[in-house]
Amino acid sequence: VLGHKTKDDDVLLTLCKRKTRQFFMIKIEDKTSASVMKAFDKLREYYGSKWNQIFKSITTDNGSEFADLSDLEQVSKTLVYYAHPYTSCDKGSVERHNGLIRRYIPEGDRMDKYSVEDIAKIEVWRNSLHRKILNYKIPEEYFDTELDRIYRRR
Repeated sequence: VLGHKTKDDDVLLTLCKRKTRQFFMIKIEDKTSASVMKAFDKLREYYGSKWNQIFKSITTDNGSEFADLSDLEQVSKTLVYYAHPYTSCDKGSVERHNGLIRRYIPEGDRMDKYSVEDIAKIEVWRNSLHRKILNYKIPEEYFDTELDRIYRRR
């Protein structure tokens, strides 16, 4: 979660699919576990019955905003892993992406300065960058291919 001046300020929930490097940025109203769970509930609703195939696991840090994330295991087959304390390398892909967000949203900026459209533009930019690890293709291509495979399965 990026952008935490006070607990009640808007923040970004950032997710990175390890396999495809697809990056998600979701603006949430505050840095509470209830807001994080609400964002995941919306994602689960969006992907519907295919959620379990798309999001097989989630690795997060031990912040209090992720305290209720283990409840996700109760309502889906998604496994939740918590990174070791002070070990950002346990979730290196999302840390790298968060660093790139800082090109547009400097550390300490309030998220309420940025509209959902601004955040969507950054997300599109991020998912349109060619990646060596993806054989110089873009994450969006790989994610779309994965979704096609999942949704065509019966």
